[in-house]
Amino acid sequence: MDKAYEGDETRQLAPDLGFIPVVPPKSNRLEPWEYDREMYKRRNEVERLFRRLKGFRRIFSRFDKLDVMFLAFINFALIVDGLK
Repeated sequence: MDKAYEGDETRQLAPDLGFIPVVPPKSNRLEPWEYDREMYKRRNEVERLFRRLKGFRRIFSRFDKLDVMFLAFINFALIVDGLK
């Protein structure tokens, strides 16, 4: 979730599904709430990791038919990304 989905209904749905919402309120919100800034920064790191993984065409296009091979190549891509 990000600021575009910070409506009251969506924020209530997250805890109902067992998630912890860490979405910051929009700047024009009348009743802003507190949120975990560190957790929100970690969310951004995860999104950037997905963007880097999409750089591998094999992952983006899902060439592998077997789940085992797909997960193995994701592990390989994560190792390559970690070595950079």
